[in-house]
Amino acid sequence: MEMESRDRPVPAAMIRPRRTITGMSAILLPFAESGAVDWDGFERHIARTLEAGLTPAVNMDTGYANLLETATRQRALQVARQACGSRRWVAGAYVADQPGDRFNLDAYRAATDEIVAQGAIPVLFQSFGLTEQSGPAIVESYRALAAHSGPFIGFELSTRFAPFGKIYDLETYRGLMQIPECLGAKHSSLRREPEWQRLLLRDATRPDFLVLTGNDWAIDMVMYGSDYLLGISTFAPEAFARRDALWASGDPAFYELNDTLQYLGHFAFRDPVPAYKHNAAQFLHLRGWIASDRTHPQSPHRPSSDREVLAEIACRLEISISDA
Repeated sequence: MEMESRDRPVPAAMIRPRRTITGMSAILLPFAESGAVDWDGFERHIARTLEAGLTPAVNMDTGYANLLETATRQRALQVARQACGSRRWVAGAYVADQPGDRFNLDAYRAATDEIVAQGAIPVLFQSFGLTEQSGPAIVESYRALAAHSGPFIGFELSTRFAPFGKIYDLETYRGLMQIPECLGAKHSSLRREPEWQRLLLRDATRPDFLVLTGNDWAIDMVMYGSDYLLGISTFAPEAFARRDALWASGDPAFYELNDTLQYLGHFAFRDPVPAYKHNAAQFLHLRGWIASDRTHPQSPHRPSSDREVLAEIACRLEISISDA
């Protein structure tokens, strides 16, 4: 049951200064000019993310999770394991289905088994079979999977990102929080108020639960108690790590750096939202971090003129970081 208007959170009262932020960054899967996956660039970007102090998240939407063939997805897990070693990392567990299909527990078990075998924590993508159920049935599906796979991270996804996504009502979300194996959940509604509601529920119910913002239009949700699993952070993991450190230390330079990063988020995540992955490839290529700005052939593209705006933002970031 959603909160009534009189129960709506008061944002100013929720701000938590000097909080240590947990940052997870979805890793872009880069492609070479030939159209093949740039595995060297992928491994270097994972290493760069780890060096910044963020937790890499592979085979997420930023890594084309719903477009990858089985062999590519499995190799991404193997490369990530080699790059991460004993350090923590997470990976998306995606199950393809169609509207009207039943929840496929066996397919989810197989997807999580692949991830756990490589030493990562699964992030459970939604599917039509999962989200077309009633709220109680959705929670029981998560419980059944948790009994098999162990610790996992949930995922609410707006249909702006994928047609199989769903933002749960608060009672369903409460049920998800009551599963001990569920460490947290990524919330990608691209709206602040539902996330504020989840933070209040978390604080009252299970303080250790990670509300991982996926709101690339409002990355300052970390000020209110959210942690994050973002796609925009793949553009500049070192800048996000610096921003997080500034918040933890109470340094007002946080705000200017956050503003620049938010400008990048609003530009890259404009409609059509999934085309942000091409902007990520353009940005990383401009920085000399990957060899090409090619993307998965089934992913939407941005105009080449975007590179000029991205180059300006890259310069602003350098200034913001140096001034911080």
